[in-house]
Amino acid sequence: MKVRFNTIQEALSWASSYLEANGQEGLAAKFFLQDVLQFTSSDVMMKQFDPFPEDKITKYEKGIEQIATGTPYQYVSGVAEFYGRHFKVTPDVLIPRPETEELIEQLIQRKKTLFGKRPVRIVDIGTGTGCIATTLKLEIPEAEVHAVDISSQALEVARHNAVFLQADVQFLQGDMTEPIEGEKWDIFVSNPPYIAEVEKQQMHGNVLDHEPHLALFAEDEGLYFYKKMCARLPELLSAQAIVGFEIGYLQGPAVKLLLEQALPTAKVEVVEDLNGRDRMVFATL
Repeated sequence: MKVRFNTIQEALSWASSYLEANGQEGLAAKFFLQDVLQFTSSDVMMKQFDPFPEDKITKYEKGIEQIATGTPYQYVSGVAEFYGRHFKVTPDVLIPRPETEELIEQLIQRKKTLFGKRPVRIVDIGTGTGCIATTLKLEIPEAEVHAVDISSQALEVARHNAVFLQADVQFLQGDMTEPIEGEKWDIFVSNPPYIAEVEKQQMHGNVLDHEPHLALFAEDEGLYFYKKMCARLPELLSAQAIVGFEIGYLQGPAVKLLLEQALPTAKVEVVEDLNGRDRMVFATL
């Protein structure tokens, strides 16, 4: 497709209309444009009447065509924004979600309350892009941070992100907690696969057709990985510790009960996200 547009605003107008005509979200046109031109949202507004850079036209056109087929714009650009930073993403990893930024915020505040400025050991299970582990290391520099994933392809992406963002994170390959057995952790965090197989038919095609199923789905009504981790927690946690799980919005009571059974002396809380849905469960020892 050859499209003629002169200014950034004209390109954005064409792209938004083209995406919507193909059943996709028009706003993706702006986000993809920001990635292609390395603009902020303010840049798009301030420079909307500037000429569109000729050397980027083909990349933008072809990318918009790909997004119009349902491919998430982050996979097309190879970048996703998380906590104000840019992370490399590939189809081997889940695209970071804004809700996970809320998990980070909660952990930072809870760390300050429980540990103050004391150095802590943090482990992130099922790290994917490494966005949780890398962000925690950058926001809590005194922490020693480890991250685990079963996928070698995911770990390659996660290592790239940590190096690019200059975060000293130790990455380990293995199934859930196996690589960290015998050690004690002050903060144990995980955003595991939690979507039940029966929920597949309710999912948007952009997610179902493009994001890795290994990072999305879990057996036992989506609770398989929580059960597996909770079974190991008593041996893995320090005397004072925080556990933080991201969850599906219907899983709060079930995951809360799992943590209460595994850690009878802990204070366990279900926390809502900004949309008012259960999204996180924390246990504090």
